[in-house]
Amino acid sequence: MTEDKVVGKHVYGNLYEIDVEVGGDENKLKQIVIEAAELANMSLVEIKSWSFGGKKGGVSVIALVVESHIAIHTWVEYRYATVDVYTCGARSDPWKAFDYIVKALKPKYYTVNFADRSSFGFIR
Repeated sequence: MTEDKVVGKHVYGNLYEIDVEVGGDENKLKQIVIEAAELANMSLVEIKSWSFGGKKGGVSVIALVVESHIAIHTWVEYRYATVDVYTCGARSDPWKAFDYIVKALKPKYYTVNFADRSSFGFIR
């Protein structure tokens, strides 16, 4: 039975030519992550964020959720971001969170990867 197994779904990608008004705004990014977690049926435990200056400056937001985590890292100078959404449990949907974050950051193009992190074969 699948209830006795780990159902892990990991969606992650790179976003290019993002909207720097969003990507450089720590408070906006925190709100985006909170909304993404809700859309994906994830339960937020804690959220932390940091803003970094300098040439490679940007914002990092890490959300611990009951189901695992969401992470965004931006590099404003390069208009680049990475997004990582990992969930455990059959009820959460990391694709919804990832898609929401991508729409909010408005990249010109992006890559996306999926990894099955289950303790058994899982098909989306």
